[in-house]
Amino acid sequence: MIKLIYKKFYFDTAAVFVAALLITSLIVWTIQAINYFDFVTEDGHSLKTYFVYSLLNFPKIINRILPFIFLISVFYILVDYEKKNILDIYWLNGVTKTELYNKLIILSLIVFIIQISLSVYLSPTAQFKARSHLKNSNIDLFSALVKEKKFINVSKNLTIFINEINQSKFYSKIFIEDRRNKDAKIIFANKGYITNNQNTKIFKLIDGKVVNLSESDVKIFKFEEIDFNLTNVETKTITAPKLQELNTFSLIECYYKKKISNNNFRCEKNILDDVYRELLKRIYKPIYTIVIALVVGFLIIFSKNRNDYDIKKNIIFIICFFIILFSEIILRYDLLVKDLNYLLLITPIFIMLTLYFLFFKIVKNV
Repeated sequence: MIKLIYKKFYFDTAAVFVAALLITSLIVWTIQAINYFDFVTEDGHSLKTYFVYSLLNFPKIINRILPFIFLISVFYILVDYEKKNILDIYWLNGVTKTELYNKLIILSLIVFIIQISLSVYLSPTAQFKARSHLKNSNIDLFSALVKEKKFINVSKNLTIFINEINQSKFYSKIFIEDRRNKDAKIIFANKGYITNNQNTKIFKLIDGKVVNLSESDVKIFKFEEIDFNLTNVETKTITAPKLQELNTFSLIECYYKKKISNNNFRCEKNILDDVYRELLKRIYKPIYTIVIALVVGFLIIFSKNRNDYDIKKNIIFIICFFIILFSEIILRYDLLVKDLNYLLLITPIFIMLTLYFLFFKIVKNV
């Protein structure tokens, strides 16, 4: 009977947790996906690139909201069980408050492992792949980006101006400034159009001239028709990986060895504090999930028949909320000064031990 009781507790909590996590993640992901649409409307990436990049950011969203969803789920289950007298049934069947509290801790350890997996490996790996996908993609919607009588900087060091676009997408009075190579190039063309030849996007330029600018010379020549390759035009979107997108072991190597074997990132002395903060966020921050479970578990002690039940219930939720807020603040801002590092690191462990023994003391005296 007791095994069935614990099974129901785990199942109900997991069901609420998974449902709330998926629904909230999808809402947040949808909002972010709308913001990412600038990759199409402004940076010229294809819809495929947009969807792949958006999907690869989904693990990051789950990782960020997981502690709060865990709080909501456990809080809801314990309050709901108390209102429906399910906890009274537990006590009548020989389940002690201490045993249920320990089961809640085990549940938090499972969530802790999930969050560690997300923060240490899944989330940075997915974000790195998303950034790599952007880096390796070409500007596929060039035609949609070009506007009449407007200078378009769709790529770094590449500017295009088109005076007129007719309904058949035939351009007239075209100006192109290409400074991607050592020798700059300026092209004037009376007409032009875009073609796709074997997955190669070509800007056909008709009747114009090219001005080649080098450090020592200026050359001008006319043409009847030339091809300007748009396939290898790189996006102006930032493609260098950020700290949160790098492999965890690379960050550890950077911080302790002051060097790194990752070609995508340069380990420099002036960023070591940021590297340290990122490592704490990935490895140490998930421990606050266990702290949340230990705090919200105090709901087991209080009965709905007490006049102050709602007050204590709200206080517990507020405390848990501030624990989540505190875990974000100390890692996001420069509060991890060297003199307080160890103190801040042992704080959650001290809180966990204090809460655990306090719970046992209260239950024993009830």
